[in-house]
Amino acid sequence: MSADDRDVRGDARGEASREAVLVDTFATLADSLVAGFDVIELLQTLVDTCSRVLDVDEAGILLADEDGDLEVVASTSESSTLVETMQLDARSGPCWTSFTTAAPVSLPDVDVDRERWPEFVEVARQQGFRAAHAVPLRLRGTVIGTLNLLRNSVGELNDRDVRVAQALADVATIGILQERTVRESAVVQQQLQGALDTRVVIEQAKGVVAHVRGVSTDEAFALIRRHARENRLKLADVAAQLVDRRLTL
Repeated sequence: MSADDRDVRGDARGEASREAVLVDTFATLADSLVAGFDVIELLQTLVDTCSRVLDVDEAGILLADEDGDLEVVASTSESSTLVETMQLDARSGPCWTSFTTAAPVSLPDVDVDRERWPEFVEVARQQGFRAAHAVPLRLRGTVIGTLNLLRNSVGELNDRDVRVAQALADVATIGILQERTVRESAVVQQQLQGALDTRVVIEQAKGVVAHVRGVSTDEAFALIRRHARENRLKLADVAAQLVDRRLTL
């Protein structure tokens, strides 16, 4: 921990600096959510801010994959990553519990819960951590991961830090869900545009077949569909071949 970080966290010496860091962080995050962003950079900014302005020594974020397993996506140090990774392997510890219960989990003294989470406590102590606090990344009924805060000394987070941690977790959740929505919307838009483009080609193919065979466009479409089915081809591919004169019906 640097002297600057200690000043930012200290109630007497660094309250103004701490508030300035938080205001700047939230402003930066708000800009990124509006203008588009790198989600990993967003999450790294969040964990770095947590370790700087909260009464914690390390921070990390874990997100759930498609199978519901947690994966480390941002961390302030290798030691915190080791603890978080161990939680994933054992499916135990405050972070995993916070994810599965959708509630904050506070562990002010890891030794107290040695029987409940023996693997977590052992690795945490090996890395020099004595306390942990986990905050769920949730929006309404959806939990997508957790923010994990680790301390080198025994003790609870104060109420102010708990509120700030939850606010940062909420920003992360909104950002991640927005990124997923934008990505999914882009896929849907691409699929829609692809369907529209395909329909244009099919209309052109119907005109070609109708002209060559001297039939109506409805009859031409029936011929195109029958050829596609009989030859197990995509309708769009048959239409494209007809328009390019690579196929004649």
